[in-house]
Amino acid sequence: MISCSWQMLSYSGSKTVRKMMKFAKCYVQFVKRGCEAFCEPSPLVSSGHLEALVRDGWQSQKLLKAKQGLMAIDCPHTGIVDYQQVALSFAQDFQEAGGSVLTNFEVEDIKMAKESPSRSKDGMKYPVVIRNTKGEEVRCQYVVTCAGLHSDRISELSGCNPNPRIVPFRGDYLLLKPEKRYLVKGNIYPVPDSRFPFLGVHFTPRMDGSIWLGPNAVLAFKREGYRPFDFSARDIMDIIIKSGLIKLVFQNFSYGVNEMYKACFLSATVKHLQKFIPEITISDILRGPAGVRAQALDRDGNLVEDFVFDGGVGDIGNRILHVRNAPSPAATSSLAISGMIADEVQQRFKL
Repeated sequence: MISCSWQMLSYSGSKTVRKMMKFAKCYVQFVKRGCEAFCEPSPLVSSGHLEALVRDGWQSQKLLKAKQGLMAIDCPHTGIVDYQQVALSFAQDFQEAGGSVLTNFEVEDIKMAKESPSRSKDGMKYPVVIRNTKGEEVRCQYVVTCAGLHSDRISELSGCNPNPRIVPFRGDYLLLKPEKRYLVKGNIYPVPDSRFPFLGVHFTPRMDGSIWLGPNAVLAFKREGYRPFDFSARDIMDIIIKSGLIKLVFQNFSYGVNEMYKACFLSATVKHLQKFIPEITISDILRGPAGVRAQALDRDGNLVEDFVFDGGVGDIGNRILHVRNAPSPAATSSLAISGMIADEVQQRFKL
């Protein structure tokens, strides 16, 4: 496990993406309500890396219509991007550098080759064999995996410790109807609960003009369970038997029940949104898309919130680097994280 400042990675990553991609400037505020503990500005703010202002209740209300806010950290130079465009751009750069992108390649096995392939001039230069469920093979000299929801299973193929396990949490979003979008002028985030890695329900403008509200955080019954009734018996058994989920549930029972309740009843979510913008009503929203978070969990039910790198055992362990956990905000920090992974690759493989 590697400890790293997420603030610095987020700052460095967002700065790099801003240089490369089309983005829209969009205010963001972390709003304090009631007696919720207010976080101190991060070291990045006080050291001058980021321009951010601590605003009182009247200023935050005027800027973003967060009418119930008592205080807020205002980041006026925050940007939003179309992350699908970002991902496609990364893939294009990779292909232009000579790489190949294979899709629908479900990995079934990773092992060391016993002999060089027939008619090969490279001999055993590429000894790692990755085989998919269709029997197709790719030979590699070194391997880096970033398998997200399947990172624990992929890493086990090269002999890694099964822990931490991945537990999928679905995050459902709501959409603000077009005629009500004027209510939200920028990103609005509640001050997060430090006990959990989830940011809580927030207001997110998108590049296409839509406004997303959410997400919640509920257990998904399938690793790729983007819909409420998606179910996999294998995934559920893994979650119950092999992970520390039961301990997590007992430690945070009321929080979990509250999230499930909000997922089932829109009125409960709207009531929470109204704490920030009272004008929003249940008739102003529609159900939207969902995402699934690959949350790493240890055997004691603790949420793993740091980077986890692993390799495996034997000869194959010297040629594989598994990125088993990349904590949020991994999208914002993606380019900075890639630099950190590249450094880890050089160090492990002695390149």
